Amino acid sequence: MVITALATAAAVLWTGVLIAPWLAWSTRERLDADPADPGSSTADCSAVTALIPARDEAPVIGRTIAALRAQGRGLEIVAIDDQSSDGTRDVVRAAGGPGCRVIAGAPIPAGWVGKMWALEQGRRHVRTPLTLLLDADIELRPGILAALLARRQLDGRQLLSLMAVLEMDTMWDKMLVPAFVYFFKLLYPFRVSNSRSRLVAAAAGGCVLVDTDMLERIGGFGAIRAELIDDCALARRVKSAGGRTWIGLTHSAISRRRLGTLRASWRMVARSAFAQLRFSALLLACCVALLAVAFWAAPVAWIAGPPRAHWLATLAVTAMIASYIPVLRFYGRSPLWALALPFTGTLYMLMTVSSAVRSWRGVGAAWKGRTYGDLSPHT
Repeated sequence: MVITALATAAAVLWTGVLIAPWLAWSTRERLDADPADPGSSTADCSAVTALIPARDEAPVIGRTIAALRAQGRGLEIVAIDDQSSDGTRDVVRAAGGPGCRVIAGAPIPAGWVGKMWALEQGRRHVRTPLTLLLDADIELRPGILAALLARRQLDGRQLLSLMAVLEMDTMWDKMLVPAFVYFFKLLYPFRVSNSRSRLVAAAAGGCVLVDTDMLERIGGFGAIRAELIDDCALARRVKSAGGRTWIGLTHSAISRRRLGTLRASWRMVARSAFAQLRFSALLLACCVALLAVAFWAAPVAWIAGPPRAHWLATLAVTAMIASYIPVLRFYGRSPLWALALPFTGTLYMLMTVSSAVRSWRGVGAAWKGRTYGDLSPHT
């Protein structure tokens, strides 16, 4: 009876994911540059200032700056050198040319996350109606900024963001990267986030276009100064202030920060996963229980359950695979990777648990030599 009940729960869960009206698994919300558009490289970008927080980003930021300069004319670029020690500032100056400023970042005050403090310093130099928040490792394909501006004009949004794609060179990348996006979309259904509803507010922090006056209205980055998951926190603030947001997938924003190994991916997820659960042990327990049912009830039912449980397990796995294949196809991966989803989901579950253990041990989130063990989502 217990095994049948677990198989039933898994079947209901995955069937619900597949047929829920918000279609969290869909890749319909997407935006890419038009390579056939001859005017993409001459678009008027004079309304935009790009802010790039940079801490020891010399290996990647040169390509980021060069790609920005190819987006069109009039774009202002402000890079905030967040006390780098690897020559980041020199790389920016060499790649940026006229129209690119480099700001020497001040020491980080107590209670701030480094990226938010860098962006707040840069925000004070913005004089344009639009601000592009761009991570130092994100390379934009020519024309994607023009496409973002057109989407903003068409839809009347105050914040738009693109889920940049990570390069997938290794087996671990191919297994974990599409699954990361898939799980993010299940947690933050893009269709609901892109609606007027305030129940879901999502953004992808690597590439965000936001109205400058909206940033001022919400109190700048000081309003989210202690947020480890700053992108979604920013989207929530914008929606709470009456603005509308949009998030979509893209092939036209590429992260050049290679992961490559399980250890690197684990470190990236564990840095903030427990913050996603609001540092709650109860939510962690619920998350672990839910993932255990989702990914392991069906195999257990096949092995040890009665015939009815076998059918329920088959239904659960079929719905799971069907919901994952669209994301795999979007990233050019074989649908066979869907068969590894129970293992991949288990890895992400363990990463989340390790994030909680780090927090309880006082280790906290660590990035580029900084540790944020004393921050909470309500600071």
